Amino acid sequence: MTKAEILQRVAALPGDVGLYYKDLTTGETFGYREREMFEAASVIKLPVYAAIMKMAAEGRADLSEIIVCKDEDKVPPCGALYFFTGDVPADIRTLCGLMISLSDNAATNLLLRRFGLDFLNGEFKGFGLKDTHLERRLFDPESAAKGMENRIVPAEMGELLEQIYRHTFVNEQVSREMEKLLLEQQINHKIPGYLPEGTPVGHKTGEDDGITNDVAIVYGEKPFILCFASNRTDVPTAERFIREAALSLLQGE
Repeated sequence: MTKAEILQRVAALPGDVGLYYKDLTTGETFGYREREMFEAASVIKLPVYAAIMKMAAEGRADLSEIIVCKDEDKVPPCGALYFFTGDVPADIRTLCGLMISLSDNAATNLLLRRFGLDFLNGEFKGFGLKDTHLERRLFDPESAAKGMENRIVPAEMGELLEQIYRHTFVNEQVSREMEKLLLEQQINHKIPGYLPEGTPVGHKTGEDDGITNDVAIVYGEKPFILCFASNRTDVPTAERFIREAALSLLQGE
């Protein structure tokens, strides 16, 4: 599948779809609706993580601070906290690890409550995310019924991932720590799905009814960024496309 064919196929997918690609060796980019906003699902956890890591590096947050997850905080999985009985104390670094690697929804909500949606949105703008934003916590049906949805922009996610890849997000130490956690992602059926076994992919997924998203650094011989968002789509069709597109881009077709 050539790059032109990828663009043709993404445009033909059902629903609202966006794609951003960048070759990290040559700088070549292409995209489809890559500057538009899409419902984020769990991809919003990536900029939340970035904001917390930046604050910690600047001395405005303490990753060792303990937050207690109570039974009323345990929203349905993805994740692990839902399955623990009783109060679960965890530091912010652990909650970030759960939020990214297992896409833990309870961990995410604890962090959103600790830092605040408006405050985090301000942090997003501070590191260049113009339109990516939070509007509600996860599993908040009342807010969702009002049309309040967290939003991402594929190109903005790609630009953030590129900073992490080049170790320029905040500083080299922060970028490397973030990169390591993204490479420990446990939900790997989308962009990595058809890639050869052992291909490193640092990424964050998101899914909900009619939504399937994935934003990734693919560490092939010629590494690249691939960010895909789809709302009101046919999820199996969209996921099959993104797996095939990622493989074609890895192979340099």
